[in-house]
Amino acid sequence: MSWGTELWDQFDNLEKHTQWGIDILEKYIKFVKERTEIELSYAKQLRNLSKKYQPKKNSKEEEEYKYTACKAFLSTLNEMNDYAGQHEVISENMTSQITVDLMRYVQELKQERKSNFHDGRKAQQHIETCWKQLESSKRRFERDCKEADRAQQYFEKMDADINVTKADVEKARQQAQLRHQMAEDSKADYSSILQRFNQEQWEYYHTHIPNIFQKIQEMEERRIVRIGESMKTYAEVDRQVIPIIGKCLDGIVKAAESIDQKNDSQLVVEAYKSGFEPPGDIEFEDYTQPMKRTVSENSLSSSKEGKAELKFGGKSRGKLWPFIKKNKLSLKLGATPEDFSNLPPEQRRKKLQQKVDDLNKEIQKEMDQRDAITKMKDVYLKNPQMGDPASLDHKLAEATQNIEKLRLETHKFEAWLAEVEGRLPARSEQARRQSGMYDGQTHQTVTNCAQDRESSPDGSYTEEQSQESELKVLAADFDDEFDDEEPLPAIGTCKALYTFEGQNEGTISVVEGEMLSVIEEDKGDGWTRIRRSEDEEGYVPTSYVEVYLDKNAKGAKTYI
Repeated sequence: MSWGTELWDQFDNLEKHTQWGIDILEKYIKFVKERTEIELSYAKQLRNLSKKYQPKKNSKEEEEYKYTACKAFLSTLNEMNDYAGQHEVISENMTSQITVDLMRYVQELKQERKSNFHDGRKAQQHIETCWKQLESSKRRFERDCKEADRAQQYFEKMDADINVTKADVEKARQQAQLRHQMAEDSKADYSSILQRFNQEQWEYYHTHIPNIFQKIQEMEERRIVRIGESMKTYAEVDRQVIPIIGKCLDGIVKAAESIDQKNDSQLVVEAYKSGFEPPGDIEFEDYTQPMKRTVSENSLSSSKEGKAELKFGGKSRGKLWPFIKKNKLSLKLGATPEDFSNLPPEQRRKKLQQKVDDLNKEIQKEMDQRDAITKMKDVYLKNPQMGDPASLDHKLAEATQNIEKLRLETHKFEAWLAEVEGRLPARSEQARRQSGMYDGQTHQTVTNCAQDRESSPDGSYTEEQSQESELKVLAADFDDEFDDEEPLPAIGTCKALYTFEGQNEGTISVVEGEMLSVIEEDKGDGWTRIRRSEDEEGYVPTSYVEVYLDKNAKGAKTYI
């Protein structure tokens, strides 16, 4: 099967078909190009998605990723990032191995097609020229033959006429002979041109056109093979990344399998364990008959706690750990005690241990730096041309000073840590019911009560007045500790006359013209306590605000 023999007369259709083939190839290139753009866009969206859910550094989210479920989620995000990278690889490989290659091939194909059809048109023009020469010689031969016939007839007519001179007859004879000679020449020329045309025509239909059409057929078949190879490459590019994508998915599955619910539960215990023991039972107090009390610190403290809760239960209910509420305002203002005394014992121990570890790391860092400076100084001493050893004395002294400061700081935190670790194992029932800040007061009260009970002959506690006084002391302690948690009522309003930047602890920033609530007036120290909202309150200089006190408010002074 050959286009040169089968399609010898379909030059125009072949020209249209080959142009259609190039259009198909360009359409496939456009398809692959759009696929690469989709892969890039998909990869970008996956990366943005992974980045969006990554934990922010130095934030609370980063602390949450100690749980195995969160670690698994983080691994999933990282694997999705690698997954996105494989789609970028698909895009890059398709661009380099298909799009760029085919675009270059299309240009070559267009040039080859143009050259082949140019040769075909040139052969067509040549055969058409030969045909026109043949037609021209044929017409000339026909015309000369007719002229020769007319000249012959004229000669015969002149020769038969007796009235015509001999000279005229001879002239007519010569003219006839001339025309016959011209006809013979035209015949010979026509015959020669005809033979040459037939030869050219044979070569055109059996040599030139078949060769040209064969080249066009081979060109078209190469195009078809090339697009098929490109489709295979298209599939191979995808197949090459499947193992890596599979590893990404395997990583996600492995991360999911690494989730340990028991470990996460233990981390919750470590994160929120206070270190306190649950409170003991409250003894029943029967007021229908005199109570028989034994001389016992635990029973006395329990009795006192029971009475305190009966008398002041409305205020102290649900507040077993007063130290949490005591520093409420200071925590809101961002003031965290250096020894973390605002935290429960277990959490405080963890914070102190972490602080000690951080300080030890800083000490080690400073020591390494000091050693490096010392080595450099030794090098300068041995090789003065490299530098002045005295120039390092200041840095060496500074490093040594920093180490000493850090060691002192470490000793301070280690002392606090030892204090906490010494308290945690042995805590009485009284200490389990209240925070450590009440230990001194409670111990003194219990000692006094025990001495009073020992003075009684039968061991019973009969001094109601002493009991009431101790109960009042305990109640006063509770009142003092919980006063800070109740928000102070507003006693008036104020207007900021100037802008004040509250940078110190306990102060609050105000803007000129801002209206705020006054909760505590100036007590002679030049500061007024104000509130912006439920969670924002602090002190500002009295000279910076204009105060309007409410005369009906509790605690407000009357100005005349």
